Amino acid sequence: MSSNNMVHVKKQPGDSDDVLIRKFSRKVIDAGIVNEAKRRQFYLKPSLAKKLKQEESRRNRKKIV
Repeated sequence: MSSNNMVHVKKQPGDSDDVLIRKFSRKVIDAGIVNEAKRRQFYLKPSLAKKLKQEESRRNRKKIV
């Protein structure tokens, strides 16, 4: 994830506030900002991060095979 997570939405002629909010929300989700914030909400020890990564890898291998 890049350190520059600036999301910009420009108002086009005829866009209402609701449309701008929807565009902004979609861009935030697509950029992964919400998931990144949830992931960083609590500190995860490096050993636990490694363990979770291995478990995820194991699950992904089972899906492939």
